[in-house]
Amino acid sequence: MDKRLKVIPPYPDLIRRPAGRFGWLEDRLLREDWLSRLGPEGTAILVLLALAADRHGASFYGRERMANALGMNRQDVDRALAQLIELRLVAHRPWRPGHSDGVWQLLPLPAPKRRGGEAVCITDAIKSLNLPLQQPDPPATSRPPHSRAF
Repeated sequence: MDKRLKVIPPYPDLIRRPAGRFGWLEDRLLREDWLSRLGPEGTAILVLLALAADRHGASFYGRERMANALGMNRQDVDRALAQLIELRLVAHRPWRPGHSDGVWQLLPLPAPKRRGGEAVCITDAIKSLNLPLQQPDPPATSRPPHSRAF
């Protein structure tokens, strides 16, 4: 039995349906905090490239055209593209050596970081957090309650 809440949109008679070409983005961009890492400019460029991409994820928009389409300045476009390349979300092949425009390709998102892994000693785990280790008190010399020291 499906226990999910049925969501009714505000305008159920105006449901969007893709017509013609359309772009898509993985929901991991949102769930794994990629969008917050990219910021508004990087996110805008990524969306533009996704919408302009062919079935191989490639698009041919020049940097000036991107800036004009998004209402951004060229320097912000350049910074955002450099960040997308550094994060390995986008690849670039210039038209010729030294040319700033060329083919842009959306790359698959890097594999999510696995939770868990090798077993780690609790002392090492605490050390990795840079927390002070509390040294145990030295064992007290104990005598049985009815014994006498001679």
